[in-house]
Amino acid sequence: MPPVPPLEIHIVLMVAAAGLMAGVQNALAGGGSFITFPALLLAGLNPLAANMTSTIALFPSQITSAYAGRNLAGDVGPLTFKQMLIISAIGGIFGAILLLNTPPSFFARLVPWLVLFATSVFAWGSFRRKPLHAAGSMPRWTLVLVQSCIAVYGGYFGGGIGFLMLAALTIAGQQVRTAAATKNVLAMAMNAAATLIFATSSLISWPAALALCAGGIAGGLCGGWLVHRLPEKVMRGFVVIVGAVLTIWMFVRT
Repeated sequence: MPPVPPLEIHIVLMVAAAGLMAGVQNALAGGGSFITFPALLLAGLNPLAANMTSTIALFPSQITSAYAGRNLAGDVGPLTFKQMLIISAIGGIFGAILLLNTPPSFFARLVPWLVLFATSVFAWGSFRRKPLHAAGSMPRWTLVLVQSCIAVYGGYFGGGIGFLMLAALTIAGQQVRTAAATKNVLAMAMNAAATLIFATSSLISWPAALALCAGGIAGGLCGGWLVHRLPEKVMRGFVVIVGAVLTIWMFVRT
């Protein structure tokens, strides 16, 4: 495939602004990829390139989130934390390889369904009334299967994996605070594998990735300041609206 053409400076600035918004969004409620992905599409990248570039750009902020909560992460029901980490990394590798072998035209037709699924998961996790940890427990083989599927999906697309993992971890027996820290580390493991693989692709727009990364870091700092000042449900509602609009736009565009 031909390499991605260079971006004009005003496009880079627009992408950096999207990274800033995504950084704030991730710090407050999660779902930053719902902002970075359409921004990269508007910048002229095809859906495949936009997905891979977004994954690489958001990875540094995932490292900091995982490091900050590393002491809270722990074993998950019948599986040790190390086993869950290995499952996540291997699944991320398979998902990334699967994505690299997906034709851009097919991925473009698949994206609206992926975004619809991710938005639905995000909305369910954000606004359901029953606490996730009240759902019950999960057998060992089920947990392995569920986490493997989430990891492959994370390496392939990744939208909504935070809530997918939060649901799985709490049902498996973790308390919400521990599950939140654990899923940050596991998500980082998935995307570490995917990032290493995607970095070799000629489809990556490095100017866009660097602009998103810089904006995301600044947004994370702003989000840390805003976290006690804005209602979380407002931010989550914003993510759902962005995801719904993006889903409709992608269906119409396809």
